[in-house]
Amino acid sequence: MTTPILSESEVRAAVERELPGVRADLERLVRIPGIAFEGFDHSHVERSAEAVAELLRGCGLDTRIVRSGGQPAVIGTKAAPPGAPTVLMYAHHDVQPVGDLSLWESDPFEPVERDGRLYGRGAADDKAGIMAHVAALRAFGDRLPVGVVLFIEGEEEYGSDSLERLLAEHRDDLASDVIVIADSTNWDVGVPALTTSLRGIVNCFVEVRTLDHAVHSGMFGGAVPDALTALVKLLATLHDEAGDVAVDGLAAREGASVDYPEDRFRAEAGLVDGAKLFGTGRITDRLWTKPALAILGVDAPATGEAPNALVPSAKAKLSVRLAPGDDPKKAYAALTAHLERHAPWGAQVSVTFEHDGAPCVIDASGPMFDAARSAFRTAWDGTDPVDIGVGGSIPFIATFQEMFPQAAILVTGVEDPHARAHGPNESLHLGEFARVCLAEALLLARVAEAGNRA
Repeated sequence: MTTPILSESEVRAAVERELPGVRADLERLVRIPGIAFEGFDHSHVERSAEAVAELLRGCGLDTRIVRSGGQPAVIGTKAAPPGAPTVLMYAHHDVQPVGDLSLWESDPFEPVERDGRLYGRGAADDKAGIMAHVAALRAFGDRLPVGVVLFIEGEEEYGSDSLERLLAEHRDDLASDVIVIADSTNWDVGVPALTTSLRGIVNCFVEVRTLDHAVHSGMFGGAVPDALTALVKLLATLHDEAGDVAVDGLAAREGASVDYPEDRFRAEAGLVDGAKLFGTGRITDRLWTKPALAILGVDAPATGEAPNALVPSAKAKLSVRLAPGDDPKKAYAALTAHLERHAPWGAQVSVTFEHDGAPCVIDASGPMFDAARSAFRTAWDGTDPVDIGVGGSIPFIATFQEMFPQAAILVTGVEDPHARAHGPNESLHLGEFARVCLAEALLLARVAEAGNRA
């Protein structure tokens, strides 16, 4: 006999019952500085994976820690009831480095609540994603209406280098009808969203050399170009006067479904008074469907230590966000050609690839997407979810699309425009997090209902 699916009121009560423990476990995860970047203590990533595995085992999942030459991921599975669909639930347990500690208002690895938000590195990105999955599982207990596979990655912030191998090696275990990727954002506090497009990414380094050694800036300055000036001049060619990316060969299009009010955008971005937006077109097009190029860092003498000498070489790290429909390999070739073509004063220019990721577009139609929208609408008390694009990149979504072409991919989020993911003072809106947990539990129930109808 099939166990009846919990009613909406039962799901609400169950989620509310579980939220205090879910928050306590979220805070426990935030205290683990699991940074997968080179140069950091990776024993914390191991500890983070163990903590996640413990949480999944506590939900009755068959759980193991896996790796394929990279950082540890966690897979937990529970078979579907007869005839019910299976849902793959993704999140990641690694976090970004904290950067300049002086910019944090509290210890990044000691969660603190202020004004209804929980502050800490990873509180939003993406340990809240893990705990939203756990909250849904705990709410159902032994009455889970679908099969589940939890896949919690351990190096997403560092580029997911081993993810494709992990997916290939565990493909049979990960096969599912619906994939829920809890690593995006909602449109606003109080307005849920489904992410239906994401930009791709190409990161690289460009180095400019004009001398084989440093020379006296007075004896040689005025005739000999220094590498730092040459680098600055080269970097200035990457944008036109309006601020649009000036690299030929990058894809761009328009047609975002909603617009972003400029006053709201300026406030959420933290633009200083007098700073103007750059680029052209609607703000959402600039963020979602057109390329962006940023200079992430420069290697050059620090000002406090710089001698009166012409710098022989200088290096910058560049990051290009690619519009949906672009190809990372072609984009890298176009950027390289631009940099080499615009080398100033005959300077030697070398470009070194770091990593890339494909953009993606999701066709968000069909019964499983209807189930998701219904769950969101209920959790947000009647507010319709918005289909959004995201300017950031989750390259592995394209990999999921390729490996599991029949699965409906739902990209959901625990963040909001004030979360400051990747920056100082990252935080999670606790009221919205409660809605996310409820929405995910309702989603599992409605996916089960949709699967039964099918």
